[in-house]
Amino acid sequence: MKKYSVLAWSMVVALGGFLFGFDTAVISGAEKSIQQFWQLSSFEHGFTISIALIGTVIGSLVGSRPSDRFGRKNTLYFVAIAYLLSSIGTALAGEWSVFLIFRFLGGLGVGISSVTAPIYISEISPAHKRGRLVGLFQFNVVLGILISYLSNYLISQGGDSSWRWMLGVQAFPSFLFFVLIYFIPESPRWLILKKGATESALKILRVINPLNCEEELAAIQNSALKSPSGTEENLFSRKYRTPVMLAILFAFFNQISGINAIIYYAPRIFEMAGLGAHSSLLSTVGIGMINFIFTLIAINFIDRIGRRVLMLVGSFGLIASLFLVGFTFYTENFSGFAIPAYIMLFIAFFAFSQGAVIWVFISEIFPNSVRAKGQTLGSSTHWIMAAIIAFCFPYLAETLGGATTFFFFAGMMVLQLLFVWKLMPETKGKSLEQIGTNLIMH
Repeated sequence: MKKYSVLAWSMVVALGGFLFGFDTAVISGAEKSIQQFWQLSSFEHGFTISIALIGTVIGSLVGSRPSDRFGRKNTLYFVAIAYLLSSIGTALAGEWSVFLIFRFLGGLGVGISSVTAPIYISEISPAHKRGRLVGLFQFNVVLGILISYLSNYLISQGGDSSWRWMLGVQAFPSFLFFVLIYFIPESPRWLILKKGATESALKILRVINPLNCEEELAAIQNSALKSPSGTEENLFSRKYRTPVMLAILFAFFNQISGINAIIYYAPRIFEMAGLGAHSSLLSTVGIGMINFIFTLIAINFIDRIGRRVLMLVGSFGLIASLFLVGFTFYTENFSGFAIPAYIMLFIAFFAFSQGAVIWVFISEIFPNSVRAKGQTLGSSTHWIMAAIIAFCFPYLAETLGGATTFFFFAGMMVLQLLFVWKLMPETKGKSLEQIGTNLIMH
């Protein structure tokens, strides 16, 4: 059984990713009914949709504090409770203000989950499997999005109050997540660094890495000795300059590719290209499927060929597909399904590279003493950029047009290619302590 323990623990924590994806996307099927139910103005409607994203940004900004203070496992309990209360609260809400509070709580869960879950999985994974195991988190995010689309479609047949069931059905996987967290151990690195609980940590390390558990324990203790005892480590001190720069740029490029604009506004983009509303909705289901398939392919390659190779291949593909979308808008040659085909090509390359690599890479590059803070930095940069792009995209597409907007995204991916080629280190197969030591400025 021990052989599969790390996989089982990772799958439990990755269920937080499933709820993250489900919670983010489920609103798309309910938003029109919610607007009609409370007779919301366009401003109130926009605020209702974006309140969860505001919660996500705040959750990602504060995520390192509970993770460092109370432990990775206890923080995941809070995330599970946030998802559970959010799903029940939004489903039963009689007042608009109550609905907003519970939707915000779900957003907080997403934000804190995007910090804590990748850290936990990276800290319990053997070096040679870490990419695949942390990649399970992103795989589950994509699976959650796909299942929410399917769930919304099936429940939508249920009449006027079906939107309440769409939101409430999330309570079942949330409760399961809460129960299963009981069966996972605390992160051995957190136990050593924050609690000094060496014996407890060694028991867990024996399961994770039975052959070299003593050496791994010594490496973790050695990394703890390099941190000043009893003081708060400053993430922005000069020695952490390299991982800080890598995390910010990686998260920045993730969103400046236009991924969230395309996920949120796919039907609008397809309608801009002359497709009817029915064809547009059908194409969004295709996006969900492509995203799912190529994320699955990527997590099977991430430990074999490395994070950097995935990013190089992906960058070329993103530049080509975004340029083709921009060029089609420029020439206004909208015959057939050119735009949906190029958008799906974009989604395939994104899922194969940035989508699969981001949470793995950011969770690896910081030393043990500041990992939670570093993950918070990367995650909050990601979510703040997601909010900015989501808010700006309709205005940019309207004023600049589809061609200029997509040429801009393509240009940003050229910069990403230069970043990967010149600055991104390969972290495949190295222990967290090795990576942390290599990237610190001495």
